[in-house]
Amino acid sequence: MTITARELNRSTLARQLLLRREPLDAAEGVRRVVALQAQQPASPYLALWNRLADFDPAGLDAAFTDHAVVKATLMRLTLHAVHAEDHAVFREAMHPVIRASRLGSRFTASGLTAGDAEKLVPGLLDFADRPRTTAECEAWLGERLGGPPRTDAEASAASLRTLVVRYLSGFGPASVADVAQFAMVTRSRARAALAELAGELERLEGPEGEELFDLPGIPRPDATTPAPPRLMAMWDSVLLAYADRGRILPPAYRRVVIRANGDVLPTLLVDGYVAGVWRPVDGGIEAAAFHPLPEEVWEGLAVEARSLVGFLAGREPEVYRRYGHWWNRLPDATVRLLPGG
Repeated sequence: MTITARELNRSTLARQLLLRREPLDAAEGVRRVVALQAQQPASPYLALWNRLADFDPAGLDAAFTDHAVVKATLMRLTLHAVHAEDHAVFREAMHPVIRASRLGSRFTASGLTAGDAEKLVPGLLDFADRPRTTAECEAWLGERLGGPPRTDAEASAASLRTLVVRYLSGFGPASVADVAQFAMVTRSRARAALAELAGELERLEGPEGEELFDLPGIPRPDATTPAPPRLMAMWDSVLLAYADRGRILPPAYRRVVIRANGDVLPTLLVDGYVAGVWRPVDGGIEAAAFHPLPEEVWEGLAVEARSLVGFLAGREPEVYRRYGHWWNRLPDATVRLLPGG
């Protein structure tokens, strides 16, 4: 079975709750979309505002407080908000990558848990009450840690398979490269996980002849399915979850939207694709479109802008203002003020 580029786009929008806002609570919304990038505190709130009907930010506050939703360093070594039931298995799947990146090669194979480390803290503070040499520190740790257990590679591989299934539920269909990009694992690990899941997955041929994988039975909307305009959060996961970001982000706009330092600007989503960027300004939302938009699209964006300004009013009306310097470096664009009232 083959699938076109627009069908891939619509499949992603449907699974990411971007074809219509769904009547879900915050925790269930996070579960449905699998993971929300959360290195900027406001972004998970804006991401759910785009996806859930009558979204109340207090609901996500409560989900974080009650640990129904967890924020942690996970995929792509970036803070994500995930459902609590997903956190442990996602963490296990990412464990080799996180440990190798954050702790260096000497500790890559260590099985030291956060709990193990916390138990050492009181004694470590007493030990560090005066200057110590590196040799003294290493000897102190060696006496208490001995030979730590190695990472359980089998458990990590099993957890990666679960992560792949969850990824496909929220972002599929996807390729080996897409899986590797999302989880920031090697393609060999991604390929092995997909091979182990072969009997549970459907294979498709993508628009460029690439092999794609998906969960059977999940509807894939027709290419002509309408996609409403949206004002997307900075670092929205839908822009970053694939090796081929052209599924949502046209290649011509990629370097404008994703800056060299990794900042991912808040975007206008029009007919399912990035068409420009937005920022809050006095009086409303300033929208910069990279190509001409029909008047009815501007009207739809204006409705979204009024809703967004009201949503932000009591919490963070100047959201993302610190990133405003990027607007001095945008290409030529049609700029409109979308009033907030």
